[in-house]
Amino acid sequence: MDLAYRKAVLQYIESRFAAEPEYLWAKYPTYAVFRRQNNRKWFAVLMDVPGDKLGLPGEDSIDILDIKCDPKLAGSLREGHGFLPAYHMNKSHWITVLLDGSVSMEELMPLLDMSYDMAGRGRRRV
Repeated sequence: MDLAYRKAVLQYIESRFAAEPEYLWAKYPTYAVFRRQNNRKWFAVLMDVPGDKLGLPGEDSIDILDIKCDPKLAGSLREGHGFLPAYHMNKSHWITVLLDGSVSMEELMPLLDMSYDMAGRGRRRV
């Protein structure tokens, strides 16, 4: 796990969107959900998952970030290194980004912005 990369992602999300991580599962204390404040919809999920559960070699845990993504863009991103079909999310509207340095923060930041914007669409939850 690249803790510096994980920390950079956390700092970007907190500073850009004023979103604090929510740790919802006792069984997975390092899994963090990030929500929009206005409608409480998720726009990112930070997890560490064994590589073999992602279809990668090995059982070592890998930090990943699930983010919402335009379905047209998701298909082309998944063809590149560092992007996978979403882990435990709707694979049409979410992608998994490996936080191992294969996707730069410069690439990731606009994708996080898009995810945040996409989570703002639709009806407001009460």
